[in-house]
Amino acid sequence: MPSGQNTEAVQAVVAQYQTLLQNLDRWFSDCIRLAGEQITCQQGCSACCRGLFEISLLDARLLQEGFTRLCAATHKQVLARSGRRIRELQSIWPEFQPPYILNNLPHDDWQQMPEEDQTPCPLLSEEGACLVYAQRPMTCRLHGLPNIDGSGESFSDDFCTLNFTDSNPLKMTELRYPFRETFRQEFDLLGTFSTLWLGQRQLELDTFIPCALHIDFTSGC
Repeated sequence: MPSGQNTEAVQAVVAQYQTLLQNLDRWFSDCIRLAGEQITCQQGCSACCRGLFEISLLDARLLQEGFTRLCAATHKQVLARSGRRIRELQSIWPEFQPPYILNNLPHDDWQQMPEEDQTPCPLLSEEGACLVYAQRPMTCRLHGLPNIDGSGESFSDDFCTLNFTDSNPLKMTELRYPFRETFRQEFDLLGTFSTLWLGQRQLELDTFIPCALHIDFTSGC
C-alpha cells in the first residue's frame, strides 16, 4: 500500500469502524442495564473466547492497533501463540498463506470449524482478560445476546446459555437494535477499506484472530 494520503484514508476508515463498534458497546451496556442479572456477559468473562471463528479484515486491522500497544514481552508471547495456531491450520490447508484470507479457501473447510476446540484466544492474558479489549472484533461485542433488529428481523437468535436462564430474550423488544443499518455501514466501510488496500472493492474478506496479527497491511495482496 502506498504511504501518505492512502494510509491516512485507511486510518480514517478504521476510526469510523471503531466508532461503529463503540455504538454497539453502548447498546450492550444498555441491555445489561435493562436486563440486569439476566445477563452474565461483561468485560472480564472469557468463557466463549475459545476456538477459531472468523472476523473481517477490517477487524484484523483494528486488532493490530491494539496489539502494537502491548509491551514487548507480551507482544512476543502472543505472536508465539498465534504462530502455533497458524502452523496448525497450514498443516490442514498448505495453501493457507499470507495474507491469510479465508475466502480464498473452499467455503466448507473454514465454515465448519470444530466446536469442541477449547484453545484459548491468543489475545487472552494468563488471567483470562482480553489484552486488546478496546479493539476487539465486532463478533466479540455481539456474542452472548440475540441480534434482533428494531423491525423484528432476526440476524441471530443465538445467545449465551449463561444468560436468560428463566426468560426468553427474543421477546424482549427493549434489547433490539438497528442491526440492519449497522451491518450496512460495516460493509460500506469494509468495501472502502478493501479498495484502499487491494485496489478493488470486496465485501467478503475474513480471517481468524491468530492470523490477524500476522497480516502485512502495509502492502496489497
